[in-house]
Amino acid sequence: MAAHLELGKRGEDIAVEFLELKGYEIIERNWRYRRAEIDIIARLDGKLIFTEVKTRSSDIFGTPEEFVTHWKQDLVARAAGAYILKVQHDWMIRYDVISVLYFPDGTHRIEHFEDAFF
Repeated sequence: MAAHLELGKRGEDIAVEFLELKGYEIIERNWRYRRAEIDIIARLDGKLIFTEVKTRSSDIFGTPEEFVTHWKQDLVARAAGAYILKVQHDWMIRYDVISVLYFPDGTHRIEHFEDAFF
């Protein structure tokens, strides 16, 4: 597996563990709709939460969350709409971003941005 894909998978694993410790129920990981992918779909307090995870090994070019572009937000929203129709969801939703900075020594810094877009 390519190094950047391994880093992304590691970041998503860290994010899932982080959310579970906060009481989130993880429903789906890497849910795909056409060209879009939602990294994590979770439930908490009656809300369906669509989470984009961005992992970087350095913040020299910007923090991981800065890489969640408007284009990516639109893709996630379209995929979320398809998921909502599929499961016939009829309660509140939220879009979150989890930023993971993964350091060479194996440590990491994680930030959770609730209601990050829309």
